[in-house]
Amino acid sequence: MEKKIYDAYLKIIEAELLKSLGCTEPAAVAFTAAKATTLLGKMPESMEVNSSGNIIKNVKGVIVPNSGGLRGIAPAAILGMLVNKPEMELAILDGATPEDTEKAKELLQTDFCKSTLEEGEGNLFVDVTVRAGDESARAVIRKNHTNIELLEKNGEVLQQGRAEEDGADIGELKKLLNVADIVEFAKCVDVEDVKPFIGPAIECNMAIGEEGLKGGYGAEVGKTLIETYGDEDVLVRLKAKAAAGSDARMAGSVLPVVINSGSGNQGITITCGVTEFANGIGASEEETYRALTIANLISVHIKRHIGPLSAFCGAVSAGAGVSAGITYLQGGTTEQIGMAITNVLCDMGGAVCDGAKASCAAKIASSLDAAVMGSKMALAGRVYQPDEGLVLDNVDETIKSVGYVGRVGMKETDIEILHVMLGDRDLSL
Repeated sequence: MEKKIYDAYLKIIEAELLKSLGCTEPAAVAFTAAKATTLLGKMPESMEVNSSGNIIKNVKGVIVPNSGGLRGIAPAAILGMLVNKPEMELAILDGATPEDTEKAKELLQTDFCKSTLEEGEGNLFVDVTVRAGDESARAVIRKNHTNIELLEKNGEVLQQGRAEEDGADIGELKKLLNVADIVEFAKCVDVEDVKPFIGPAIECNMAIGEEGLKGGYGAEVGKTLIETYGDEDVLVRLKAKAAAGSDARMAGSVLPVVINSGSGNQGITITCGVTEFANGIGASEEETYRALTIANLISVHIKRHIGPLSAFCGAVSAGAGVSAGITYLQGGTTEQIGMAITNVLCDMGGAVCDGAKASCAAKIASSLDAAVMGSKMALAGRVYQPDEGLVLDNVDETIKSVGYVGRVGMKETDIEILHVMLGDRDLSL
């Protein structure tokens, strides 16, 4: 494989597979608040958080880890401020102590933190200003969950735009992604090169899946699958494990996960889906790592065309990645892997994201059901044909067409979902 492609794909894996505690959006809010607090250099007396609609949508329905069951922007921001360790990035809420939790609850009883919707911004935007006396500090993230685009103290701009450069570089590298090269990369990659990123994903994401099956988290989708269908069939186990991981994560589990494309649920879906299948068929560690390499990069490839946060459910892109990975594990060709991806996108494409919450686990289970069926169809030589709906002449073009609908076509859907969630739409006929 061309060295340029090899190195690019390795950098993409390194950039996308990051450790996070709790739902990614509350963690991003907490990180931004900590960044502003560190810049202020003292305990704030007040805080303002302005966020884009998709941030609010994905924070509204999930429990913030180490918050004692609290939900929403303000608890996440206040805990991030109290922990005040921005170097922990998306794992920052892991640093919250019981004392921090109690202090956060006290501050929430006051008007310490004001949260507002920032209209006219992109889908991923958080702007935190903290004040103490006549001093102030401000931190802004935009476009990805840890990209500090603006730092400002007492009205003076200290940093603007520079932190985005690495993210922009990764964005350019993602343009090199295509299905054939992803499969070739996974087949030839030195497994030791991807182990530092995929290894922690297996450890963390499988652990939270196990935790979800043991504990009474959320709607207990994973546990319901096992109770209904038993645990003898690997196809049930992979759906249950991934769904249970989401059950736990959405309900505030303090276990960390490794994310994909900025999403813990996507990371859980990919890792648990492929790893559980690999274990079930007795695949070697090396083949499991190669399958996970395919699944992770395929999901990134699809998500690049959709955008980081949208009305298009990310479990679908993750499910397509899993279908590619398990097709590889069963000896599928590059063509069959592409067919599996197309089958999943035609099946589940258009499933809406109405925020992070308990039902994400069910959408993960549905996407993995589609992943299994899509793979079985592909291995039998069956695939949806060009000109049927969004299917185009090849899998990469189909990914673009589905991505366009998710990114552009569903933009108005995204806005209306947020308004319904905020209760400011008349729903009567």
